[in-house]
Amino acid sequence: MTINKFQGKTESEAIEKAKKEMGPDVVIMSVKTVKPKGMFRAFKGIAYEVTAALEENELDKMSTQAIAEARESQAQLQAQKPESINLAADEKIQIPAVAAPAPAPAAPPERLGETAEMVLKQLQKHTAAEPQETAVQAVPSSAIEERLDSLQSLLEDRISAEKKNQEDGLGTKEERAQEGFSFVKMLYQTLLDNEVHEKYANQILDELEKISSKGNNIDYILSHIYQKLVLKFGQPKPIEFQKSGRPKAAFFIGPTGVGKTTTIAKIASRYKVDEGKKVAFLTADTYRIAATEQLRTYANILDMPLTIVYSPEEVQDAVKNLSEYDLILVDTAGFSHKNAAQCEDVRKLVGALSADYKPEVYLVLSATTKYRDLQDMCNIYQSFANYKLIFTKLDETSCYGNLLNIHLYSGADLSYVTYGQNVPDDIEVFDTQKIVKKLLGGD
Repeated sequence: MTINKFQGKTESEAIEKAKKEMGPDVVIMSVKTVKPKGMFRAFKGIAYEVTAALEENELDKMSTQAIAEARESQAQLQAQKPESINLAADEKIQIPAVAAPAPAPAAPPERLGETAEMVLKQLQKHTAAEPQETAVQAVPSSAIEERLDSLQSLLEDRISAEKKNQEDGLGTKEERAQEGFSFVKMLYQTLLDNEVHEKYANQILDELEKISSKGNNIDYILSHIYQKLVLKFGQPKPIEFQKSGRPKAAFFIGPTGVGKTTTIAKIASRYKVDEGKKVAFLTADTYRIAATEQLRTYANILDMPLTIVYSPEEVQDAVKNLSEYDLILVDTAGFSHKNAAQCEDVRKLVGALSADYKPEVYLVLSATTKYRDLQDMCNIYQSFANYKLIFTKLDETSCYGNLLNIHLYSGADLSYVTYGQNVPDDIEVFDTQKIVKKLLGGD
């Protein structure tokens, strides 16, 4: 008689392994569950182990009754197996809202020149006539830190309550390890609630397993995951100007309706008004008349030239004619990533400018778009451009996980984020620390 044991994620998988290895006539002697080991067993699935036997010479001699009894025993074991763990049913930790402290009176801004001040007033007047999105107010650093502190306080209270129901005898290191496990579990759930993809959340979880199992305190674990997330995002990469005297050309690509034109106007006004750069507009978005007229309005207010190109062949000449400018912002037509013809037009446009100008490409995406659709968009645009990422509409979502998801998925650097339609406001260079704090439950 030959007896072997086989394991699988499901009972049927384990039985199938036994039949494949020992033949279809194998007899399943027993079925049992094998609980995962380790601190993070709650996040791992249960394995099933079957004991299989085969006696080739005696198989034919087995009575019908014995076979029936074996099958009945197998059925009973199957009926008695525990249900799988449903993490979704675990009790969630409710994070109470923390009132942000009253902001200190803002310091009076430095007075701009009369021309710049007039430009700002005109831009604000222009954008005030359009439907406005609610701008996200910058949260003081102290308020964010208090939010994170509240997470720790909440966890400590929960752990204290759980300790009252636990048996005595846990050593100090074991107690700290249990506290660390509970804290990591809460952070893991917070990341999932922020729509961080499970794949990346599990990677972070695996990285925390080593430090939490060593009995490190909560402060250390929080600091560790904070630093890990900051490193995963990396340093933002805004527009970099040429040192050769040639203008910097920046192409803005992306799907329809994400706010490319408004984003271009914000960047243009920032560099001209705040840094005194000479900026010009170039648009190839001839599909929508409204888009060209919108950019023309901003060009008139900011006193910037606007050039319209109708083919990729015109791009090189248009940039040469603007050689005295520091920055040329190129608006392209938005299109569905499923439209192959329009995709090809944008590809030719982006590739039309000589490499001497070191053109940069910025993919503008909405933070409200589904992760699966964002993946498809990244794949399409990545086929013809090495781009940096700009996320818009952060004021229209409370979940920031897609910023991390797409950065890790595409490998592209993050550049700017926008959170409203106000020009020249509602835009900033990607603030890594601010986004990480939001992902960890801060405001």
